[in-house]
Amino acid sequence: MNFSIIKNELLFKATRSSGAGGQHVNKVSSKIELAFDILASNGLSEKEKIMLIDKLTNRIAKGSILILTSQETRSQHKNKEIVIQRFFNLLKENLTRKKYRIQTKPTRSSVKKKAENKRKNSLKKALRKKPKID
Repeated sequence: MNFSIIKNELLFKATRSSGAGGQHVNKVSSKIELAFDILASNGLSEKEKIMLIDKLTNRIAKGSILILTSQETRSQHKNKEIVIQRFFNLLKENLTRKKYRIQTKPTRSSVKKKAENKRKNSLKKALRKKPKID
């Protein structure tokens, strides 16, 4: 993954932010929308593209375009920085493979302890019952 190539492939669109804000919000486009075409990217290998499309299916629109937005601050520049940071964190998170857990058998002593605890609890609960009168 080549970050400098990917950064040049990002497309930005500024729109008006939603929510309260008075008169100023009606004039200023501070919301930033980032669009990134995964399949057309030169900064990702074919394997990485497949991984991203597979893992980010809920976030991808129109086949292979990933869209992220930010309207956290009133500044367009800060929102742009936030959305770029979020985008690269998303890429890193989804391109790293998770380490698979190797299953191990429980030790003989832990199996014995479990059985002993089970026996004690069973006895404890049996003593709580009303005695049977025959």
